[in-house]
Amino acid sequence: MQLRDRISSVTANVGVLGLGYVGLTEAVALARAGYRVTGFEVDRDRIEAVQSGRSYIMDVPDEELLWAVRSWNLTATADFEDLRDQDVVLICVPTPLGKTKAPDISYILAAVDAIQACLRPGQLVVLESTTYPGTTTEVVLPALERSGLRAGEDFHLCFSPERINPGDREHTVFTVPRIVGGVTRTCTEVATTLFARFAGEVVAVSSPQVAEMVKLLENTFRAVNIGLVNELALMCRALGADVWEVIDAAATKPFGFMPFYPGPGLGGHCIPVDPLYLSWKARVKGFEPRFIDLAHEVNSAMPRFVVSLVAKTLGDRGRRLDGSRILVLGVTYKRDVNDIRESPALEIVAELLQRGATVLYHDPYVPTLNARDRALESVTLDDAVLQGADCALILTDHGVVDYKRVVECSAVVVDTRNATAAVVDPHRKVVRL
Repeated sequence: MQLRDRISSVTANVGVLGLGYVGLTEAVALARAGYRVTGFEVDRDRIEAVQSGRSYIMDVPDEELLWAVRSWNLTATADFEDLRDQDVVLICVPTPLGKTKAPDISYILAAVDAIQACLRPGQLVVLESTTYPGTTTEVVLPALERSGLRAGEDFHLCFSPERINPGDREHTVFTVPRIVGGVTRTCTEVATTLFARFAGEVVAVSSPQVAEMVKLLENTFRAVNIGLVNELALMCRALGADVWEVIDAAATKPFGFMPFYPGPGLGGHCIPVDPLYLSWKARVKGFEPRFIDLAHEVNSAMPRFVVSLVAKTLGDRGRRLDGSRILVLGVTYKRDVNDIRESPALEIVAELLQRGATVLYHDPYVPTLNARDRALESVTLDDAVLQGADCALILTDHGVVDYKRVVECSAVVVDTRNATAAVVDPHRKVVRL
């Protein structure tokens, strides 16, 4: 039976390399679609959690993971020799930045080496990890072809960017269209057959490079527009206008405007990282990406501005930041998730500590936090904690927090997310970004 027939009949074995946020989510989705899925992971704790049906991803409920495991549709292993038994291999490994802000594709290289050692005719390999344009054809393709097999003839190779939005219950892996670009048309068609089994729509593009650029455009668009409104927020402070009111009023226009909102900085794996993958590749080709660089400069400066805003707020009330007690509310990079990757709160907490403040934090999704070699534990958000702080600093607007009580009990509140917009503030305790 040909690979496309096995995929169509849901008899193909699917391997998922990397069981992080993307990998585990897709592994469970594929198991739910009826495929026998094997997750490959070097982290033994993750393997044990999967095999026990204990999810470490908020978007994957324990009951769904447990069902997938008990139905024998999902297993996890550190034995990469089992890649030989997979008809399809999806690469879902991290792609961080190095110390110089250059792309670090070492996880992709390690994954490809493992696949190449076990590659056999008839397999489909799909790279999903966000990376710079050209990675699939310039790095992955020649590495796999060292096996002596040829892409498009002996095996199939595609790039299909993940589009998972943590905490989003409406736009899920089952409803968001998939982009697929193969090194040949047949490669694209085979991958399309797979993703069509669980994604709502599949959009085929002409090449892996186009598919790689699609993902980078999506997140660069967001980074640049967030940079614009972050700069607008600073401008509005200088002009005496409320940036939140300005944006909400502009959003009433039914065409030609899309609202973005300021904040304490960029977080998550995608938006702070992906545009720098694109700008790095552009420079390699002799192109200077000015918009990306300017947005990165503005967004990267926001955490330090927030610390300065806290210092000024305290100074206006006769206190110094050094020696003050700051209660940070929310440390994840976005509301109602447990993800702290690239969270601006990490830099802000570290800066506050460096400048002599005592920092406490409350986050219902993050029980412990390491900052400047200090282990912090989330405190209970009771009246005594609020009243004992010199300033409450809202960095993440989690929906479970009672912001009315925060304002009532706090000496002063610095709100970087407009979480207190609906709270009546007769004593003018709230200072918004």
